[in-house]
Amino acid sequence: MARRDSLLKLFLETRKHTEDICAPLELEDYVVQPIVDVSPPKWHLGHTTWFFEEFILKNYTTEYTVYNEDFAFVFNSYYETVGKRVIRSDRGNLSRPSVQKIYEYRKYITNVIATTLKENTSSDILMLLEIGIHHEKQHQELLLTDIKFILGNNPLLPAYNNTIKEHSPEPHKQEWISIEEGVYEIGHHTDEFCYDNELGRHKVYLQPYQIANKLVTNKEYIAFIEAGGYNNHNYWHAEAWDWVNSNKITTPLYWHKIEDKWHYYTLNGLQEINLEAPVTHISYFESFAYAQYKKLRLPTEFEWEVAQSHFDWGKRWEWTESAYLPYPEYAKADGALGEYNGKFMVNQKVLRGGSIATPLNHTRHTYRNFFPTNIRWQFTGLRLAK
Repeated sequence: MARRDSLLKLFLETRKHTEDICAPLELEDYVVQPIVDVSPPKWHLGHTTWFFEEFILKNYTTEYTVYNEDFAFVFNSYYETVGKRVIRSDRGNLSRPSVQKIYEYRKYITNVIATTLKENTSSDILMLLEIGIHHEKQHQELLLTDIKFILGNNPLLPAYNNTIKEHSPEPHKQEWISIEEGVYEIGHHTDEFCYDNELGRHKVYLQPYQIANKLVTNKEYIAFIEAGGYNNHNYWHAEAWDWVNSNKITTPLYWHKIEDKWHYYTLNGLQEINLEAPVTHISYFESFAYAQYKKLRLPTEFEWEVAQSHFDWGKRWEWTESAYLPYPEYAKADGALGEYNGKFMVNQKVLRGGSIATPLNHTRHTYRNFFPTNIRWQFTGLRLAK
């Protein structure tokens, strides 16, 4: 009962927080999809609701009536096991169902889940509920970053709100943390929630190394730009150099030079760049190039995990030099939930930490985020190693 009550409380808090994120939006903001990587806010609202309906209510309630038969097609994301879906690039074409109808759907599913938990507290339901809660927390982070991209590509550069502070400097001085050569254990090892890609605790051997106690700042990154970093092929992978030239990349995402001063778009609107704040919205390609410029490198995800207790983290998702691969003894779950992480373990780099968009109590030092090497719309940054 205690576990059910705590999960129900977290469930209701999580559902409310998603809607709080959307509260500053105008109705028109809910539908926009500027690029394929960005989903409209209304789609996030519906998808996170469908997840509970699809994986809990359809399977564990005998008298449940599906809210709308079309919603599985509209709000399924990538789960081949559960049927057809709207292709990702078409999510912005969904003028229907209306935003109001999606909020009604959310209220309906939230209430049914709460009622179901009073009648059925099986371990399977509680396990799926916990996954669903953290799935929605993941989408809260995506929702906020997608909202920023939507508004940041509006020619008027409107502010989202005035409360989220994206660019606080790290107060301490730059130092190098030395880690001794040795064998270290990697992976999740407590009874608290984690994703399957964190499991399979195992040993790794690390050479002696040093890792920075601070993230690279805007001031440091501007030096790279002004030194011709985006024009020097020696710093870039071949694929990255093609990406830079094909897309005419010259700065991090959201940067603008106005009257010889650097500015960036923030959730508070257009602002002059805080030179001492950590750089953000850079790709793995750019992170690697900057490290090459400094004659340094990115840490591996294992180096990051071993050293993380020696520095503050959580302001930026930090690119690592590690490919996103399964840990030893990794096993996908049966059925549709097996598609949650394992199917993406190719052509991705691991990021560690968290960001200002990450919900409270959602990340941990074993959390493995992952994105393709050119992705920049997340709150990404870099920490150097040598």
